[in-house]
Amino acid sequence: MSSDREYIIESFAPPKGDDELEKGFAAIVVEQPKLLDELAKQLVTLTLGIPALFATILKLTSGEAAVLTLHPFVVWAFLCWFVALLLSLASLMPCRWNVDRQVVRREEPAAGGQPLSIEEFFLKSALYKRRLLIAASICCFIGITLAGRSIFQ
Repeated sequence: MSSDREYIIESFAPPKGDDELEKGFAAIVVEQPKLLDELAKQLVTLTLGIPALFATILKLTSGEAAVLTLHPFVVWAFLCWFVALLLSLASLMPCRWNVDRQVVRREEPAAGGQPLSIEEFFLKSALYKRRLLIAASICCFIGITLAGRSIFQ
């Protein structure tokens, strides 16, 4: 008797909050490489400004007779700052990624030679920039540490 009956299944539109959450997630994924570019610009400024600040501090602490000796810490500090600058600039350079513009998102990540989906492009681009900027930040910090060590040597 129950097989003769028709059942009505009610459906509801997804809540507005869910739609907003999905839009927010998409915006964050798209904005992440731009935010990392801003961080890279700040890091470039920092890695260019720190050697000048180092020279100023040396001049202030040593007076008129300030002469920078080529202590190994100083050489390594400037080398670290140079590497940090190169890594920061590399993160600002655009990369070519093989992207399939017809695919917005996939369930499985793209295999070796397979083109990326649009979502994977943004995520991979951000990951690439993030790795370079982490390495640049570490080099910059090591350079600051070595410069400070050379002053108080």
